[in-house]
Amino acid sequence: MGAMRNVLDRFDIEELRAEVTDAVMMRDFDRVASLFTPDGTMRWPHIDKEFIGREEIRAGIEWGQGLWEFFVQNTHPGVIRLDCDTAVGRVYIQEFGRMHNGSSHLNYALYHDRYQRTSDGWKFAERVYEVRYLDSTPLAGSPLHAAPGA
Repeated sequence: MGAMRNVLDRFDIEELRAEVTDAVMMRDFDRVASLFTPDGTMRWPHIDKEFIGREEIRAGIEWGQGLWEFFVQNTHPGVIRLDCDTAVGRVYIQEFGRMHNGSSHLNYALYHDRYQRTSDGWKFAERVYEVRYLDSTPLAGSPLHAAPGA
C-alpha cells in the first residue's frame, strides 16, 4: 500500500496546487483561505508581506488581487517530497498583468510550499513566494473581458 499511498498523496497535493491557482484566478478568496491549515502562512518577502491564519491570508490575497487591472498566473509542477503526513514542494510560476496604477508586470517565480495532511485532506501549511525575474515593460495588449468580481 505504501507505493499506492505515495501516488495518491502526490495526486492530492497536485490537485491542491491547481485548486489554489484556480481560486486566485477566479477571485474566490474564501476558497483560497480554505486551502490552508487554520494556522497556515503566506509570505511574500519581495514586498515584505506576511499573512498568518486563514483570515489574514484571505484578506491578503484579496488586497493583492485588488491592485491588478488584470492578472494571469500560470503554474508549472515542481518537486514534491513526502514525509508521512507532511510534505514540501515547489511550484514554478509565470505571472503577468497590469496594475490599476498602469504599471505592467511579467515575472517568473517559485512558491516554496509546506503541506500538511488534515482530516479534510492536504492543505498548505506555508507558501513562500520567491520572484526570480521581473519585467516591468508596458504590456501592449489589453484584457478582452473583466475579471470575475472586478
